[in-house]
Amino acid sequence: MKTVSTVLITAGVTTALVAAGSAGALGLPALFKGNAAADTASAPATPSATPAPVAPLPPGSVPDYRAIVRQAGPAVVGVTVAGTRGQEDSDSSASSGLPPELENDPFFQFFRGMPGFQFRRGGGSPKTPFRGQGSGFIISADGLILTNAHVVRDAKDVTVKLSDRREFAAKVLGSDPVTDVAVLRIDAKGLPAVRLGDASTLEVGDPVLAIGAPYGLEQTATQGIVSAKGRSLPGDSAVPFIQTDAAVNPGNSGGPLFDGTGAVVGINAQIYSRSGGFQGLSFAIPINVALQVKDQIVATGHARHGQLGVMVQDVNQALAESFGLAQPEGALVARVNKGSAAEKAGLQPGDVILEANGQRVIQAGTLSSLISLAAPGSTVTLKIWRDQRAQTLRAQLGSADDKPNPPTSASDSADESNRLGLRVRPLTPQEQRQAGTDGNGLLVEGLDGSGAAARAGVEPGDVLLSINGKPIRSLDEVRKILKDQPKQVALLIRRQGDTLFVPVPLK
Repeated sequence: MKTVSTVLITAGVTTALVAAGSAGALGLPALFKGNAAADTASAPATPSATPAPVAPLPPGSVPDYRAIVRQAGPAVVGVTVAGTRGQEDSDSSASSGLPPELENDPFFQFFRGMPGFQFRRGGGSPKTPFRGQGSGFIISADGLILTNAHVVRDAKDVTVKLSDRREFAAKVLGSDPVTDVAVLRIDAKGLPAVRLGDASTLEVGDPVLAIGAPYGLEQTATQGIVSAKGRSLPGDSAVPFIQTDAAVNPGNSGGPLFDGTGAVVGINAQIYSRSGGFQGLSFAIPINVALQVKDQIVATGHARHGQLGVMVQDVNQALAESFGLAQPEGALVARVNKGSAAEKAGLQPGDVILEANGQRVIQAGTLSSLISLAAPGSTVTLKIWRDQRAQTLRAQLGSADDKPNPPTSASDSADESNRLGLRVRPLTPQEQRQAGTDGNGLLVEGLDGSGAAARAGVEPGDVLLSINGKPIRSLDEVRKILKDQPKQVALLIRRQGDTLFVPVPLK
């Protein structure tokens, strides 16, 4: 795939030093501090006494954005970084097929982890100096600051600029690329701090306010509403993002997202864009997730995440009918890794995980975030759907820091040549080794162009592993499963190393 116009990018801004430029802030006045602040901007700043905690704003039909900015704006900071990075340290547009307008932005994440998108790494390229600009916010008067991990990635020098224009060298206490959260500390006392809220109380339609430094423009405020909750983005399944329509642009990364009462409910992190700029969709990390990561980083210098060892996908209406579910919800297990917590617990491809520790799993992203934010070694109780009935399994989670295991092939799939419109054959020993099927599965050699499987998206070269979760090793097993004349089946296929379920309606 040579060009793709729609990208998910992190809201950071960066500039290479090839032309001896600077990506620092543009030095605008403190727009939100009133005339007194403007009059004294040139005077030497001195630390003030610890301010009183910001009180919740009174509830009302319309949020007082002016009051929120006045109260919380002084706790929003600019984060400037400098360092060096080679081509091997980032996915450049030349190697990944990005649009040329993103060539100089090393902070992007381009559909990372999505099946079918391959990244070619450059090798041996010289290190190139870079400077970057992001945002952050102070959470304690003694200088603890939250921002995004991608803002400080590869940075050797990190500088924090306060709203009163004082600048401090910052120490990166730790960063967590899984959740994209980083914790900084500056040597200062009596600093203004934000009031922290609870992202779980947000509802779609609630008003929100973002403050940051888009394109280096300090103390910029933008407003919108919560557009959706619990969004799962490609490559970011550990985070149930808050989606908003508050304008967020490169440089806003790491800045706070406030609710209507003036409490921080998220960290602005990514935008969905066809051009590299804001187009109505921005995503924030819930503050509850960020604080959980922050506590680990402050205590140990890093964050650890639980791992179940499965690949899951959403259940749509067609898959729900195939598996006999009353409604399309849950996380459908498409792959189980060898030696993983999932394999030890007895999970199989074709299982649908409906609950985790009593919490309902509506979609695959819900499960991914629940597991990732749990501690390694903890036990999770899973309610699953298998063979048309609910069952309960218990799994002791592994660690995401562990080396990934290759996928198992305990469950495989197939298709029938007549009703499904497929021509299939057993795999040769070499094909079995290449596909990692251990002798299971059938290779799709051809399709009837008007057949059910072709209409559903099955392609020649796919390896069919199972039907409705039942392993397939021969055409006889296919015919046995399909003898009940189901109206719909779910085929598990392996394609170019990826495993996924394909719902196929049958006439």
